[in-house]
Amino acid sequence: MHTETERCVRAVQSKDARFDGVFFTAVQTTRIYCRPSCPAVPPKPENMEFHPSAAACQRAGFRACKRCRPDTSPGSPEWNVRADTVARAVRLIQDGVVDREGVPGLARRLGWSTRQIERQMLAELGAGPLALARAQRAQTARTLVETTGLPFGEIAFAAGFSSIRSFNDTVRQVFALTPGELRARAARPTAPHTPGVISLRLPFRAPLEPSNLFGHLAATAVPGVEEWRDGAYRRTLALPYGHGIVALAPRPDHIACRLSLTDPRDLTHAISRCRRLLDLDADPVAVDDRLRADPLLAPLVDKAPGRRVPGTVDPAEFAVRAVLGQQVSTAAARTHAARLVTAHGVPVEDPEGGLTHLFPTSEALAGLDPETLALPRSRRATLLTLVRALADGELALGPDTDRAESRARLLALPGFGPWTTEVIAMRALGDPDAFLPGDLGVRRAAEGLGLPGTPAALTARSGHWAPWRAYAVQYLWATDSHPINHLPA
Repeated sequence: MHTETERCVRAVQSKDARFDGVFFTAVQTTRIYCRPSCPAVPPKPENMEFHPSAAACQRAGFRACKRCRPDTSPGSPEWNVRADTVARAVRLIQDGVVDREGVPGLARRLGWSTRQIERQMLAELGAGPLALARAQRAQTARTLVETTGLPFGEIAFAAGFSSIRSFNDTVRQVFALTPGELRARAARPTAPHTPGVISLRLPFRAPLEPSNLFGHLAATAVPGVEEWRDGAYRRTLALPYGHGIVALAPRPDHIACRLSLTDPRDLTHAISRCRRLLDLDADPVAVDDRLRADPLLAPLVDKAPGRRVPGTVDPAEFAVRAVLGQQVSTAAARTHAARLVTAHGVPVEDPEGGLTHLFPTSEALAGLDPETLALPRSRRATLLTLVRALADGELALGPDTDRAESRARLLALPGFGPWTTEVIAMRALGDPDAFLPGDLGVRRAAEGLGLPGTPAALTARSGHWAPWRAYAVQYLWATDSHPINHLPA
């Protein structure tokens, strides 16, 4: 969109928050860049230029506005919708791959050369992978500076910088403030600071309907790994450098996030996972406008606009849980998963109590005795085939995954039909167009609305909802009184 100058100018002049993160406004006279909804008086159109990313603005010599903090705006929904290599690269960078493995590691995961990646990302984002990773490191550093009492030396390495000097230089260039000045400007916390705990706000594009989002996570929570407590969804996280516990609570204009990490270097990775879990980079206006065009779906959209698709913090974990949930109730699926957690999960300490384990890895499950599983023999075989394929690397489910290829590999596994494959595509791979025409809840809702009741006819009708059919599933599910559709009391 950043190439459509007139449209961008109108968005800036109307302070339209829907475009925050979609493009950035750089002001030539002040050398400052802003989000479109910046509350300051808009600059003259002739003084504006537009960039597709914060990294591109920083690369062009602009510094972040201290008022609207454009570096903290929601991510562009484009990178979650698209399935091409550039989109997969952006998702990997958001996941911290460049900080951990460098650009060669990014290239290796995508099957491209470093030169190809640089050229493609410069063409589309105005910045290469190193610049994008640098912008993300700067935001991580700012979060740690403003929300913790960690020494700046520890923050520098936790944020992914190779030296304290590069940390200081980057903070000054991006924010026009030193780390000390950033900390001095930060609002004082209203509650006592807990060592090792980081509290921050996760932004999103309004509207956001939390009932099905948090209701689904709470109703399907695996004991020991997840829980709903005091108005927040809590769970354990397995992270590259250690583990963590996160608490996520819906607020009118943000998601309150409280992270407890064994290693602060995992902050970027943890935030990325939480955003994918809650689908916070979605564009609800674009989604709802497309679905509202169907007169049979319009009343559902108007009743509760802004529904999100619940995701996952670990695609492999969700795939295992999808198999455990085949043809059984939500309660039974939780029971089966809890048994695996108790037997094979890694124990962790939760200062608040309630959470006891990390969900077991595919490697830990690959060698389990099938006779210990209280499952039908066919489902035991399905589960073991899945975890062994994940452990051996024959099946990949992550932000860099080619969705079409993953679908084909899943369908080739014994015991995997369209329902299991599509629910994994929807929640683990983040495909916004995944669809479940054979799901009982979807079929019941469709028949109640006067939509076709057979999977084939419903699939044909759903073509009008593309590329947002996963969101249509959420609206259809919401017609039922199942606990997944309601925030817990």
